[in-house]
Amino acid sequence: MSVKAKLSGRESEVLYWVAVGKTNWEMAVILSISVHTVKNHVKNILKKLDLSNRTQAAKFAIMEGMLDQAA
Repeated sequence: MSVKAKLSGRESEVLYWVAVGKTNWEMAVILSISVHTVKNHVKNILKKLDLSNRTQAAKFAIMEGMLDQAA
């Protein structure tokens, strides 16, 4: 199953911004959502992808080529 099939569109966006090193606050501003909502998205991403932390999520996104696709 592909990453896009596992994650919602918004979760994919949040994962991209995690991978480029944005903070929750910065993502909230960029995406025009609350910091609380960003935290929920990050939590859901970690659960869906069976990852432990943001660093693993960033590595996963890079390995899956998610940064290349966004460029």
